[in-house]
Amino acid sequence: MRRAWTTDRIRAAEERVLARTPDGALMRRAAWGLARQALAMLRARTGGTAGRRVLLLVGAGNNGGDALWAGAFLRRRSVAVSALLLDPERAHAEGLAALRAAGGRVVADVVPADLAIDGIVGLSARGSLRPDAAAVLERVTAPVLAVDLPSGVDPDTGAVDGPAVTAAATVTFGGYKPVHFLAAGRCGDTTLVDLGLELSDPDVEVLDRAEVGALWPLPGPADDKYTQGVVGVTAGSSTYPGAAVLATGSAVRATSGMVRYAGSAAEEVNRRYPEVVVTGSVTDAGRVQAWVAGPGMGTNTAARDVLAHVLEAGVPTAVDADGITLLAKHPELWDARDPAAPVLLTPHDREFARIAEPHGIELGSDRVAAAKALAARLDVTVLLKGSTTVVAGPDGRVLVNPARSHWLATAGSGDVLSGLVGALLAAGTDPVLAGGAAAHVHVLAARLAARGAPVSASLVVDSVRDAVRTVVGG
Repeated sequence: MRRAWTTDRIRAAEERVLARTPDGALMRRAAWGLARQALAMLRARTGGTAGRRVLLLVGAGNNGGDALWAGAFLRRRSVAVSALLLDPERAHAEGLAALRAAGGRVVADVVPADLAIDGIVGLSARGSLRPDAAAVLERVTAPVLAVDLPSGVDPDTGAVDGPAVTAAATVTFGGYKPVHFLAAGRCGDTTLVDLGLELSDPDVEVLDRAEVGALWPLPGPADDKYTQGVVGVTAGSSTYPGAAVLATGSAVRATSGMVRYAGSAAEEVNRRYPEVVVTGSVTDAGRVQAWVAGPGMGTNTAARDVLAHVLEAGVPTAVDADGITLLAKHPELWDARDPAAPVLLTPHDREFARIAEPHGIELGSDRVAAAKALAARLDVTVLLKGSTTVVAGPDGRVLVNPARSHWLATAGSGDVLSGLVGALLAAGTDPVLAGGAAAHVHVLAARLAARGAPVSASLVVDSVRDAVRTVVGG
């Protein structure tokens, strides 16, 4: 599991190490790690390093110092290094002296290069690039290696509100910061240089593929269809029967246990998935270990009564789409909930606003803080959908799932995610872990289905088995 800490906590940990470390040693260690990554990128891009050209984009402060020291190390590997100082009066003096002593040069404008190193701003900066830096960046045509984070991207939220660097790769120091997961598309592949920081209780975590595979419910020799978890799905309507088919189909593909469907789309579901036990009403559905409620079910009185019945059942429940709208319109529905039964909400941005704003919680640019606030306020797990999915538990835990593709920006993909979440909840998986694992498999299934071309939600469902097979190593 990869872990990230806010910049304040990283700085505090750095101060403790700096207090017992010779002056400048930590920066040189960081810069050497940066230089090694630059050399690797040059080899991959050009086949060698001698005679290759690197342009340093140097701002004030320590990030500029890291870039300058890295340039000095690169000169020792026969790399031609040019430094463009964006704030010459405040350039890191020792780093600049080291670069010049190694034979690097200072230039007045962008020069051709095989690689650019972004040392413009560091962790203390907030907001987009200033106009002069943005103008420089527009003239850079080489791939960019970012120092600690891409300049112009918020280190704690990943937010971008103006000109910012999009890096091919990033080297960070001491520990990952939230930006590396929340804005993975801006950071590229991120390499961590260990500085010996003492860090605990991360602010953000990311499940790796092996961990998702270990969480996924697979049948054992003593299992039968009931012991693996029975998930109930109430979704769809005469207007949106496809939501029922997608959510139910996703649950079927995700589990070897049993799926029950209750709702007006029973005939359509049974036609597509004959293994599903169907009924027209939740009151006749039989016993389940978890419910999925909401996709396409409508927001009328009948749908409200269905959701109330589900919440009264006393089992883990994933609530999506129309179910979230119903909870927002009828807050008295929360009174039907068994307080001991976990609830996992899966809103997109507009649904989040619908249910959160009455509680004084705005989404804004800090998606982690907003999801945590709503989870704590409602005592639920919140899976906030987006290009990077945020899963926040009522206990303050946060998992994020960075997506490197956007194939899931298609109608019905949220219904597919709901079915995956429900299958994991029925198997007894902790809700936060269920949300994180489901999001991982969801993205992977979309990538496998797409294969470089636009994809529909039905095709994502069809690829769920391949995605599960990939994570479990089968």
